[in-house]
Amino acid sequence: MGRNVPCRHDLEPPAARARPPGTVSFAGACGPRLIDSVVMSFGAFLITAILISLSGVMSPGPLTVVVVGKGARSPRAGALIALGHGAVEFPLMILVVLGLGPLFQHDVFATSVGLAGGAVLLWMAAGLLLSLRPSAAKEATPERLREASPFMAGVMMTAGNPYFIVWWATVGATLVFRAWGYGVWQFAVFAVVHWSLDLIWYYFLSSAAFKGTKLLGDRFLKGVSLVAGLMLLYFGIRFLTGALSSVLA
Repeated sequence: MGRNVPCRHDLEPPAARARPPGTVSFAGACGPRLIDSVVMSFGAFLITAILISLSGVMSPGPLTVVVVGKGARSPRAGALIALGHGAVEFPLMILVVLGLGPLFQHDVFATSVGLAGGAVLLWMAAGLLLSLRPSAAKEATPERLREASPFMAGVMMTAGNPYFIVWWATVGATLVFRAWGYGVWQFAVFAVVHWSLDLIWYYFLSSAAFKGTKLLGDRFLKGVSLVAGLMLLYFGIRFLTGALSSVLA
């Protein structure tokens, strides 16, 4: 009793006490020790991150609707939308690493994104629904087509989605910090793999929609445009009402 008995961990050489990536430590009677049971290799973490990311990637939302709507006209629309999505998502991951995650959870920020996103959704819904008019094809101009490009749609739908921002400020932030703990290159691999899931899924959806148009003709295209326009209208109203309720509360 009363003797200072060294712990097994304290008797180990410094190299053996080095903390491998993916481990956590706790301070007990013997000081900081590694919990071997929670050691996770980067490969195991990546698989976990993929499974978690798929739940968000494959969830129906405004971006999914846009992918299908534009994919009915071009099979490459999904890939271009994914590029626009990544143009917002990659910088967002870096901002989370820099510690700005809590800012994205602030009510004022979420409300501003909801208002802007709702307005963009209504604008895109109007464009899709108006395109169903018989005279719409004659009114289309290069400027109008550029404004509705798949890449810009990916940028606007991503930046204007408050649910996307909140996901990265909460669930996504956990994955980001865990990946960063393995190292800079491992973080880069995680970011690219996560975005690749978006690329594959959106390209699949746009290709399927385009094949449907090729097989079923103009009626299928108009049907997809009508459904997509109504869905965007719904999401736009939902975003706006959610943001306005926060302002008036």
